Amino acid sequence: MNNISLAAVGGIPITAIVLIVVAAVFLLSLLIVVLSRYRKCPSDKIMVVYGKVGTNADGSPRSARCIHGGAAFIWPVIQSFTYLDLTPLTINVDLESALSHQNIRVDVPSRFTVGISTEPGVMQNAAERLLGLRTQEISELAKDIMVGQLRLVIATMDIEEINTDRDKFLEAVAHNVETELKKIGLRLINVNVTDIKDESGYIEALGKEAAAKAINDAKQSVAEKDRDGASGAAKAHKDERISVAASDATAVEGENRSKVAIAQSDADRREREAEATRRATAAERTAEARALEEAYAAQQSAEQARAAREEATAQADIIVKARIEKERMELAAEAQAEQSRRLAKGEADAIFAKMEAQARGIQEILEKQAEGFGKLITAAGGDAAAAVQFILADKIEELVKIQVEAVKNLQIDKITVWDSMGGDNGSSTTANFLSGMMKSIPPLAETFKLAGMQLPEFLGKDLTPTTAVIAADTSTAVTDDAVTED
Repeated sequence: MNNISLAAVGGIPITAIVLIVVAAVFLLSLLIVVLSRYRKCPSDKIMVVYGKVGTNADGSPRSARCIHGGAAFIWPVIQSFTYLDLTPLTINVDLESALSHQNIRVDVPSRFTVGISTEPGVMQNAAERLLGLRTQEISELAKDIMVGQLRLVIATMDIEEINTDRDKFLEAVAHNVETELKKIGLRLINVNVTDIKDESGYIEALGKEAAAKAINDAKQSVAEKDRDGASGAAKAHKDERISVAASDATAVEGENRSKVAIAQSDADRREREAEATRRATAAERTAEARALEEAYAAQQSAEQARAAREEATAQADIIVKARIEKERMELAAEAQAEQSRRLAKGEADAIFAKMEAQARGIQEILEKQAEGFGKLITAAGGDAAAAVQFILADKIEELVKIQVEAVKNLQIDKITVWDSMGGDNGSSTTANFLSGMMKSIPPLAETFKLAGMQLPEFLGKDLTPTTAVIAADTSTAVTDDAVTED
């Protein structure tokens, strides 16, 4: 019994159930595949099916099948699809120096609006030549065609035709351009020429000629109308003056009678007004006198009160201002005194710091000098006199140089020697002058004596060598032509 229940369910064999399930799954998968490969074409696009899409009438294989406004089943593996956008393209063509039929070069800036055509044959051309191109590439391709055809149309027309008969020009451009665009699958939607200019100014001259003619015609018409109007106006003015004069005469007569009545009425009115004015003026003056009397009394009371108030205000202002000024001056004096104290303390601290630093510097110098002198005495074997001799021996060259410097920079060429040449020894005036000048320099031994010191014996007691050294060093700065002798 169990085997029988497994082999059949409800009287249906298991094998049949499996086959049914497999068939259902297959059909469902097939339906999903069919639905996924069934593509609908939007209204603003062209669906291009390519791959194995059938044959042409002559038996050659078709390159593509174009569908617009419908749907198609795309067979997997052997077919694929893509879309061509039907959005219009606006292309600006700034054509320059195009040669017209009269050999005059013109500039024709224009704007073209094109789009992919939905005509069966042209649509097939678009699928074969534009599929896969970007919008910019399609625009460039169409622009090249437009420039060529625009030049071709301009070459067959005169300037007058292009400028005046604009419809004929646009019709020729549209016919030529659209014929060429259809070869790549495009159609011309609109063409607009913004302006036409030529290098020679011929178009501008034509415009000026037409404008001048129109202006002259208009002036002539205006003059004729003015003449007719002036004639009619003169006649109407004459009739008007006759009619007005008659009406004026009747009106003046009536006005005079009316003026008499008006004058009588005005006299009565003015008399009554004068009486009423007199009574009113008397009453007004009486009332004004009473009002002034009351006003003066009130003003007197107000002035007394104002005087008392101003007196109290003045006293309060003076006392308060004086007290405030006193407190301000006290605070200012205290602040200035505090500032002076702080400045004095700062200056004293600065002077003290400066003097302390100078003292430390002098102390350091003296300590270093003392340390150097100590080492020098130690090097001299403890003999202070020998140490001093070492120092003098080291400084002797500098001392001699200082003595020489006394006459070294003397401007010899600026000195004039006046002498009677009466010397006993027969020496020259220049030699005597230089000898006397060198003798005026204190000897080295005398310089030491003036300083309270004695020249060491190892330098010698004869001062002649020192003088000879100074004279020899000085003679290098003297030239023969630097002194003028008279």
